[in-house]
Amino acid sequence: MTGVQIEIQVIAALVAVSCAIPGVFLVLRKMAMISDAISHAILPGIVIGFLLTGSLNSPFLIILAAITGVVTVALVELLNKTKLVKEDAAIGLVFPMMFSIGVILISKNAGNIHIDTDTVLLGELAFAPFNRLQIAGVDLGPQGAWVMGIIFLLNLVFVVVFFKELKLSTFDAGLAASLGFFPGMVHYALMGIVSITTVGAFDSVGAILVVALMIGPAATAYLITDNLKLMLIYAAAIGIVSAVAGYWTANLLDVSIAGSMATMVGVLFLAVYLFAPAKGLWSIHRRRERQKSEFAQMTLVMHINNHSGMHDDIEERKINHLKRHFLWDDAFIAKVVTRALSAGLLTEKEGVLSLTGKGKRFIEASDALFTSKYHPGFEALRKEFVIFTDG
Repeated sequence: MTGVQIEIQVIAALVAVSCAIPGVFLVLRKMAMISDAISHAILPGIVIGFLLTGSLNSPFLIILAAITGVVTVALVELLNKTKLVKEDAAIGLVFPMMFSIGVILISKNAGNIHIDTDTVLLGELAFAPFNRLQIAGVDLGPQGAWVMGIIFLLNLVFVVVFFKELKLSTFDAGLAASLGFFPGMVHYALMGIVSITTVGAFDSVGAILVVALMIGPAATAYLITDNLKLMLIYAAAIGIVSAVAGYWTANLLDVSIAGSMATMVGVLFLAVYLFAPAKGLWSIHRRRERQKSEFAQMTLVMHINNHSGMHDDIEERKINHLKRHFLWDDAFIAKVVTRALSAGLLTEKEGVLSLTGKGKRFIEASDALFTSKYHPGFEALRKEFVIFTDG
């Protein structure tokens, strides 16, 4: 691995972590699309900053871009508060207008300068290591790494210092306001952080990858955990993995690095979306199938109990009678009966089902639940059933 390859991955990892931190709060606030709006709308700020300073490396560009991002959010909210248009429509109106202003400024005043829409949108990580930071003739490494490192520290300090305010205003803005936390101020500070992060990453990765790294890892982490601190850690880790894996995929296939990283973000999200332990589609399917089986077993045990004892009805307890009674197909009946037998709730003799001691104890426990002061509902009964079957 060459030094340039290492530097590209370091820059990409710093961009990923820097984007993941504010991205978590955007996802939780249901403002994912605002990142796309800001990533395009801050173009006028970058162009105006360049025209005023004559340099693409001036920190003044970041300041102006951050201001432009906050203005964009303010305009979106202003339109939304009129109740004449919804937030998504307001975003669709504001950010194309802001981006178009930037494009016009570029074509009018900076047509012969190294600043163009392709650079802003796509970026090129492969060139990032060649833009060096030199002080007094000393090479301190890629400028992009220093810029993103500073932005990462800024984002980290912001979240650590204002964690309580961010958490409360994200989940309950009304309570935050009543406690004097000024949720509006926190909101605009967060938008400023998003703007600074976006413009800092422009030169290295472009707007498209910024949006992918800001929303993808955060959305993926949201499927894994409900703990905010863990979500921040997971989002950062997922972003780093996406960046590194995307780089090596691009290296292997000889394709766009930024495109490969964005693709890896999507691949990781899809994997978690399908197989996450609690919220993945496969897990949800298995949980529903398990609950369906548990409910069927409980129904069967109660049915056998109702036709036992004083009102013993052998015909109702025959396996071949269940299809007519429950309208279950043969395969499902076989599965339910087999599981009830394996759990020790029922016994079978010559095709006739009977309750075991464990099955009777479950009936007694369920009767106690339903005769209690508070109606337990299905979930409490299911938990009781699981206790008996696991036991």
